[in-house]
Amino acid sequence: MGEGVASPIPEGVFDRIWTVPNLLSFLRLLGVPLFLWLLLGPHADGWAIVVLAVSAVTDWADGKLARLLGQYSRLGELLDPLADRLYIFAALVGYVLRDFLPWWAAALLVGRDLVLTVGLRLVRRHGYVALPVNYVGKAATFCLLYGLPMLLLGQVDNVVCHVALPVAVAFTAWGILLYLWSGWMYLQQVRWVMRSTPLRPPVSAG
Repeated sequence: MGEGVASPIPEGVFDRIWTVPNLLSFLRLLGVPLFLWLLLGPHADGWAIVVLAVSAVTDWADGKLARLLGQYSRLGELLDPLADRLYIFAALVGYVLRDFLPWWAAALLVGRDLVLTVGLRLVRRHGYVALPVNYVGKAATFCLLYGLPMLLLGQVDNVVCHVALPVAVAFTAWGILLYLWSGWMYLQQVRWVMRSTPLRPPVSAG
């Protein structure tokens, strides 16, 4: 570990909200309850896959547009991984309830995020707004965002199932392992922040 494991909270920095990438991220977030309803309500798995596909396209597009238009923002940095995690969480809930995925696999992923939520609260006491996303975490998210839709596709009773299901299991298994590994790396960052930086005194009211 070293200097710069996390970005300190900027003071007095203006953050843009109404940008094209942020609007795409908001649209992705609106698709989460729709995806879960399609999965658990009418069992419209085909349309649920379409929602995931649209989410993947907008995920690529908001990052691309942010670079092309120079519309980076702190809100965008927070919304993008939030949307990814909500889609993964919604898929885990739906898949466990429909017996596509064992409960313990979902528990590992959810438990990892709960532990990191506690860690994030701790580093905020030291004046840090978030921990930087590492490449292992990005690889884990990539595997899960491809593996989980393919796992749904693998439930279709036709020739596609025989191709999609083993690929989906491989992507999902790698995603879980990388997700846990990245969680360990984040915990090391939390440990560094707590041991190497002072507590920020609470802001008094008035």
